Amino acid sequence: MRVLSIQSSVSYGHVGNSAAVFPLQRIGVEVMPIATVCFSNHTGYGSWRGPLMSGDDVREIVTGIEERGGLGGVDAVLSGYQGGDDIGDAILDAVDRVKHHSPDAIYACDPVLGNAVSGCHVSPEVQNLIRDRVVPRADLITPNQFELGFLTGTAPDTLESTLDAVDAVRDRGPRTVLVTSVQRPDRPEDTLEMLAVTDAGAWSIQTPRLPLKANGSGDVTAALFTAHIRRSGDAADALARTTASVFALLERTLASGQRELQLVEAQEDYAHPDLRFDVTQLR
Repeated sequence: MRVLSIQSSVSYGHVGNSAAVFPLQRIGVEVMPIATVCFSNHTGYGSWRGPLMSGDDVREIVTGIEERGGLGGVDAVLSGYQGGDDIGDAILDAVDRVKHHSPDAIYACDPVLGNAVSGCHVSPEVQNLIRDRVVPRADLITPNQFELGFLTGTAPDTLESTLDAVDAVRDRGPRTVLVTSVQRPDRPEDTLEMLAVTDAGAWSIQTPRLPLKANGSGDVTAALFTAHIRRSGDAADALARTTASVFALLERTLASGQRELQLVEAQEDYAHPDLRFDVTQLR
């Protein structure tokens, strides 16, 4: 399996490609990473150093890969945080070029917009870009529950309203939707859910909620789910494997007392996940 991953890159810590690439490689995926930024660390620290890449920079790198024949045999294009229109346009251009050479490739987009605690933390132009132009072009999206509400103009909280919002966003283009950080009033205390919905059905999985905020965990989730479902076509299996791997990663990070994901230490959890959480079919 081969993935073209267009995301941020940091030298210290693990977000964007610096979170997604190694877990994918550990499960046998050939990854071609393209950086949208090259920062010292993620911006959650409040200060960072390093350059932003332009849309033209991304296009040049894609062109170079294309000239080597590298866009043939690609199974998926993966994208995460999009810092501006120029990067978004360059990613959509890359999707077109990959699908020209690899017609069966999918575009997997993590529509990074914000969360329920802090709201949207991207500019209005990026909000519009993702909602109006990127999501309709994607085959697979991995929003959190808040982002799903933003994309559909709803406020999903119950299981039914969340599934209704998924149906609404699927009508706009992406046939596969993974919803993360799902919280509903009737859930057991201190739990979180993820939902996966495809043409074949809908499934949920529930885990304990761990007391930490780990930058980059969503990037790992999107990457692993994309690889697993692309490989097997089985959403329930992809959901179980992704959840097991990411939960183990978060457990290791919590136990370490460190702020950054213990990405390397959890490598066996990607390759050999302990499938300890049950998947429930909803429809």
